[in-house]
Amino acid sequence: MKKPGASLALFTALFAGSIGTAAADWPSDRPIEIMVGFAPGGTTDVMARTLAPFISKHLGGKASMLIVNRPGASGEIAVSQIQRAKPDGYTIGIINQPGYFFLPIYRKVSYDPKQISLVARIVSDPTIMVATKRSKHRDLTTVIRALKADPTSLSAGHNGVGTNGHIAMVRLEAASGAKVNEIPFNGTAQQKLALSGDQINFAFISASEVPDPEKEAVPVRILAQFSKSRISKLSSVPTTFEQGFPVEMTAERGFAAPAGVNPAILASLQKAIEMAMKDPEYIRAAHADAPFLDYLGGAEWTAQMESQRKSYEEVVETVRKNEQR
Repeated sequence: MKKPGASLALFTALFAGSIGTAAADWPSDRPIEIMVGFAPGGTTDVMARTLAPFISKHLGGKASMLIVNRPGASGEIAVSQIQRAKPDGYTIGIINQPGYFFLPIYRKVSYDPKQISLVARIVSDPTIMVATKRSKHRDLTTVIRALKADPTSLSAGHNGVGTNGHIAMVRLEAASGAKVNEIPFNGTAQQKLALSGDQINFAFISASEVPDPEKEAVPVRILAQFSKSRISKLSSVPTTFEQGFPVEMTAERGFAAPAGVNPAILASLQKAIEMAMKDPEYIRAAHADAPFLDYLGGAEWTAQMESQRKSYEEVVETVRKNEQR
């Protein structure tokens, strides 16, 4: 006579064994697809293409990766495809923060962060505020003073609602009491073109997008980095905190997978990513991203985002009030 619970114990053992076998076989028969929500050649795409071979290397065996570009809706299309993919470890993707977490708070989107598993953060890229070198404004303090004197006198660009530049601008307005004449663009390339043509006075972008201010088509000056302390790449640029405005904002990029992927597969991916980021060959190949590499495991990254929910909700409330004016 079988003891009570024996069948359940046997089923559990067999199920665990089958999961272990599936994880052990992965990825042996086809490439892992990496969904990228932006066109080829952009910062997100370049990051994925540069890092992918090194992740394959550290996964070992027959592992390979294929970049699949699904541009549109500021990355939302690709994130939706990550969520809907079969949770077998063969479809992962890049998510861009803060948009990934902010947009579902701001409006209805086609994905649910609860149905997505974050794997690892790769880059933490501080927001910067830039002006052309011919601008009379040399620091954030003089800009705020001018805006308070005449709110319509200066304009600034960002890459759209929910981007790091947009949120940095909203937070700066709240901290300073000044109002910026904001102009949204479809990307940093458009912002730079408008800045060089004096159509805007300032641009709110990510530091990695200005690897050398002197070598821009029109040389620029970085007025502030939106961080608590200076990063080594921007050691000569004062922070917002140093200039009296306690505002912090970074752009982050990393990997995600559909919810329900075997934990052993997620752990293997996370470990391979961590090892790839430490690989000297990758660091040499990373170029623009190298100064901003900042690994964080999926669970820690998820917890970090959740800890910021209240601050994002405050930004959403401010944005909606501005839209009603």
